[in-house]
Amino acid sequence: CWEPGDALTCFDKQYIYKGRCCNRCQPGEKLVSECSETEDSVCTHCEPGHYQPTWTKEKHCAPHDICEGNAGLAVKMQGNATHNTVCQCQAGMHCSDISCQTCVENQPCQLGSGFVAAKAMERISSPCEPCTEGTFSNVSSKTEPCHPWTSCEEKGLVVKVKGTNSSDVICESSRRSWLSVLIPIMAAVFTCLVGVCIYCLVHTGEGLKHIEAGEPGENSDTQQPTEQDENVLPVQETLLRGQPVAQEDGKESRMSEQEML
Repeated sequence: CWEPGDALTCFDKQYIYKGRCCNRCQPGEKLVSECSETEDSVCTHCEPGHYQPTWTKEKHCAPHDICEGNAGLAVKMQGNATHNTVCQCQAGMHCSDISCQTCVENQPCQLGSGFVAAKAMERISSPCEPCTEGTFSNVSSKTEPCHPWTSCEEKGLVVKVKGTNSSDVICESSRRSWLSVLIPIMAAVFTCLVGVCIYCLVHTGEGLKHIEAGEPGENSDTQQPTEQDENVLPVQETLLRGQPVAQEDGKESRMSEQEML
């Protein structure tokens, strides 16, 4: 039996009242009456709009916070018997101070920067941050966050133009990408072929003009005069019975008697 002056130890969910350990009320409830020698502690639920988050011996529950619209606040999470209401700044606004009892309007986030909602309650200045690699914002807005780049691979496409912090990726079909490489190559080859054909036609026409003009060295029918052999002796002609006979110069003309007859 407990005697005055003795140290009384109670459990965590109990409290000492008039030399005895009384049970605390559980979260969401408040105390109506303390325990006695014959009765335990009497508890009741918190009234609407109030809450009690812990085991308690209090006879009153705390009222929920009111998110004043005139102060720029809005309900983020509605309170219940065990939790308080959580307020946040309305869209396009941020906390005016650390306590965040009132909110002020954001300055628009510029292109390439996005609104960070999670920091609207933590920062006094406008919660705009530059878009990181892989995200973009192409509008000036008080509420628009950075958006992720479009995934071309998920759509079965390829990247045509890489994204930036202020513009999205531009995709195109893989077939079109292949044609964009092939067409310039074919155009270059075609241009070269046309150039070769024009070159051949021009030079072939000039050759025909030279042949028609009969330029020296190009007429195969023209023959060059040949020189007479210097060693060939001059030939004299004599008459034999009225017919000319060739005789080399310096040789005597001899005829048989029979030829003379």
